[in-house]
Amino acid sequence: MNKWPYIGFLLLFSCNYFKPEAKPQAIARVNDTYLYKEDIKDLVPKGTSKADSILIVRNFIDRWASQKLLIDRAEVNLNADQKTEFDELIKQYKVDLYTKAYLEEIVKQTVDTVVSDQELKSYYDANQENFRTNGTLVRLRYINIAKDNPRYETIKSKFFDYRKSDKKFWDTYALQLKSFAFNDSVWVDMNQVYGKLPFINPDNRDEYVISGKSIQKADSLDMYLVKIRNVIDKNQVAPYDYLKPTLREVILNKRKLELIKKFEKEITDDAIKDQKYEIYK
Repeated sequence: MNKWPYIGFLLLFSCNYFKPEAKPQAIARVNDTYLYKEDIKDLVPKGTSKADSILIVRNFIDRWASQKLLIDRAEVNLNADQKTEFDELIKQYKVDLYTKAYLEEIVKQTVDTVVSDQELKSYYDANQENFRTNGTLVRLRYINIAKDNPRYETIKSKFFDYRKSDKKFWDTYALQLKSFAFNDSVWVDMNQVYGKLPFINPDNRDEYVISGKSIQKADSLDMYLVKIRNVIDKNQVAPYDYLKPTLREVILNKRKLELIKKFEKEITDDAIKDQKYEIYK
């Protein structure tokens, strides 16, 4: 009887026995953990080229493997006290994550998001000292126009003698302006002014940023025309119109916190009433 085929079978069986068994549809393995096709089914966006798809998948697999290898090493090398501390943090993070998501959903469905102008104004009047400016606020209008514009003098005259009745004129000539802002009823932060009017900077701003000042400033090709309507310096009470969006958010956040506090009290009271919560003395 020829024994060699039988011995070959034993050798093959022995090698397969000690080799980790591949899982169905597995695409990678790190020790006893497998990554499956199902895990990456939505990884590659539709329309991605074959070459880019391969790169995306390979990078994901490499990243997955690195994380698995690192966690395995960490499990072995971190001491028991460290692992206990981290496990407690993980438990608390789950609690925080779940409760935060649940409370946000309750708030979204319950809180009244309508804030009247009267409520905004009342809150502003009662809390003005809490709304002092961190920087300078300015109301102004400006245009940036080419020096050689044939209608320059007319445009300049219209700009400094600005009237709402000239809307049709500005609708016609606005396309000839390199940049502009006509709404001088809106308060803007000084940093925005620096961005729009490059000839003004923190070192010379006191020369230009003065309430009521009219400015004509030329550079090599262009002319800036500016009218400063009003200025509020740092650490002054910010104007109501400027604060309206912030006031609305403050009031809504206050409502949300009050709603959450009320909700937490109600579920605690209900639990005590239903004997689901008690403190042992």
